[in-house]
Amino acid sequence: MSFQVTQEPTPGGDPIAADLALLQHAGVPRARLWEGPVSLVVPRSYRRHASFEPVAAQFAARGCPVYERPSGGGLVPQGPGILNLSLVYTLPGGPGTWMERVYLHLCALLQDALQALGVASHWQAVSGSFCDGRFNLACGSGAQARKIAGTAQYWRPLPRHPAGPTTHAVLAHAVLLVEPDLAAAHAWANAFEQALGSERRYDPAKTVSLAQVLGPRAPDGLMPRVRHLLSAALEHAGLPGAANASSQS
Repeated sequence: MSFQVTQEPTPGGDPIAADLALLQHAGVPRARLWEGPVSLVVPRSYRRHASFEPVAAQFAARGCPVYERPSGGGLVPQGPGILNLSLVYTLPGGPGTWMERVYLHLCALLQDALQALGVASHWQAVSGSFCDGRFNLACGSGAQARKIAGTAQYWRPLPRHPAGPTTHAVLAHAVLLVEPDLAAAHAWANAFEQALGSERRYDPAKTVSLAQVLGPRAPDGLMPRVRHLLSAALEHAGLPGAANASSQS
């Protein structure tokens, strides 16, 4: 079973709301490829900061709105040159059974697209990067590893017959740094954390864009090229655990 792929330009309004709307149609595997406006996306846990609402309002007034997402993790900057991949589908059982396979399936889709451009990547945590996690994609090894993509997932239980199995709608999401202004993205992210009184700070040296990795080898129209590679892969990709899914799932 392949994904129905939607290619979207920069969405208007809350870009996270469009992902959550997909969960209402999770019976058919769907994918969104989209770029967001200059903004910050944070988990709802950021509301623990007493100053969250006034600080978010200040940043929105400065041209960097702050959106909340239901999944965990940390702050993620958005903006031109950052490609988002959102997958929605259903799986039997719960996250305890599938969580790692969902991450590996998502990572493999991204890795295949990067490899088609001659860029090797692997999944690992990259300390000091924004929204760090075990299933980042990174380029380079050891202390030189830099994050090029981040992943997250959100699970929602679906109504079921009392005698039937538990089924969940899954939203698997990735952020791929194709050709963004990483200095500006980190400036917004670090300024927001500072305004909240948080001790978190993100090191620009811990991330890298695809354009930076490729350098002079970067093809013209890099973003459309990456969109095309991912779209083509999704049209033939199975779900996590399926026989025709990506090799790492």
